[in-house]
Amino acid sequence: MEINTNQPCNTSTLAPYVPSSSNPWSTKKIKHIYRRLGYGANLATIDSALLQTPGALIDFLVDEATAVDVTPAPPWGNFAVSDFNDFNTQNQQFIEEWLLQTGNDTVTQGLRGRLTLFWMNHFVTELEQYSYAPYMYRYYNLMQTNALGNFKTFVHDVGINSTMLVYLNGFENTKFNPNENYARELFELFTLGADNNYTQQDILEAARALTGYNNWDEPGAQIYFDASTWDEDPKTVFGQTNVLTYEDLINTLFEQRESEIANFICKKLYQFFVSHEVDVLIEQNIIGPLSQTLIDSNFDILPMLKRLFKSEHFFDSRAEGVIIKSPFDILFTYLNESDFYYDDTMMGAFIYFGGLIGQELYDPPDVSGWQRDETWINSSTLTGRWQAMEFLHNYLFQEELQGSFVDIARELSNDSNDPEVITKAVVDFFNAKELFTEADYDIASTILKWEVPQNYYDDGIWNLNWDSAPYQMYLLLIHMIRMPEFQLK
Repeated sequence: MEINTNQPCNTSTLAPYVPSSSNPWSTKKIKHIYRRLGYGANLATIDSALLQTPGALIDFLVDEATAVDVTPAPPWGNFAVSDFNDFNTQNQQFIEEWLLQTGNDTVTQGLRGRLTLFWMNHFVTELEQYSYAPYMYRYYNLMQTNALGNFKTFVHDVGINSTMLVYLNGFENTKFNPNENYARELFELFTLGADNNYTQQDILEAARALTGYNNWDEPGAQIYFDASTWDEDPKTVFGQTNVLTYEDLINTLFEQRESEIANFICKKLYQFFVSHEVDVLIEQNIIGPLSQTLIDSNFDILPMLKRLFKSEHFFDSRAEGVIIKSPFDILFTYLNESDFYYDDTMMGAFIYFGGLIGQELYDPPDVSGWQRDETWINSSTLTGRWQAMEFLHNYLFQEELQGSFVDIARELSNDSNDPEVITKAVVDFFNAKELFTEADYDIASTILKWEVPQNYYDDGIWNLNWDSAPYQMYLLLIHMIRMPEFQLK
């Protein structure tokens, strides 16, 4: 199977998108918004959104995400090790509980859920390295809290988060034994990008400014600053020599390298929300102006995101269907668009399958995170995607909920009894692009028809009330999820 994301270059600008006869406001564009800003939407939501203007819909979705309360702390969220009755049993139980909570948040919280996972793949930690439920929660809370906030504040708070201090050795970084691990990733992965206007000496000096966060009241408690282990001597970073505290270092970084930081993070967000491909023109005409918007807002993220999401560039048809879905995109978007039933048992299975096909929640492959897009797909993960989706459909059959297959067909096709109409309505709703040829639709329609004699269709006798209709729709949906187009958003 070949998944082709190649499109002519998107030359549209950041000017606000204004619907026109050549580029109309449509359900297709609304699905594009919901798939990129969140994890899809059902037909009723899409139809309702069609009544809004593009700019108003973007404002609504962004403001709604901003207003969502962070997930409340679980009873164990601020435990120290001594608070557990049976650490080995309870810690694993709490980890599994929070995996479910994260999955349920992600599928329901729209842009907040999508950005929370984005930042978890930017400010990376690996659960398998620290394996401690309270730190898992505190890290997630930090990602949620800052997902749509101020990037400078976010960078500051990440560096003194207990989970990060353990993961990247900040807890071991003292004036007696400096550890440069976090300082390196602060520059290379979190703010500037690799080899982007900093030196090895800058890393070493920054590491000295990051010393001092080496104390807790007991194992597993919050890590806090201890002045006795902080290096109080002057440090020279970016050619400036000062007695740098942690706060001074973050201020210096954003004052001396604001353009590099803004460009780096805007490019990464562009690739996440619009297209993995960035050429020289996009760098100049899209990334550059977005970076300036971020700087002008003192690194508040929302103005830059709203400018991007409202632009004709984002709404250009050449931006549609050019990103390969992540494992959670495949699973969660389908759940929201189909309105199919799921519960915690199924969510646990989705998280399990996500790990099998390349996206193990809280455990990216290394500190650089998942590289996304084409790296999601290989011969093993592709068949795993099919199996994960088949599990969902088989579970619904097992629970005698297969009527929902017919419900979605009836809703999308206006209760048609024409298999060609039903097939096109269903396939086009769940895919970002139309199928490559009419023959592809014919094959899908033939699968929907199953073993029912053709004359029943010709005479208009067959309809979605037939006893065989749920199984026929099952066959069509299983066929659809194997289509190359289904892997794109």
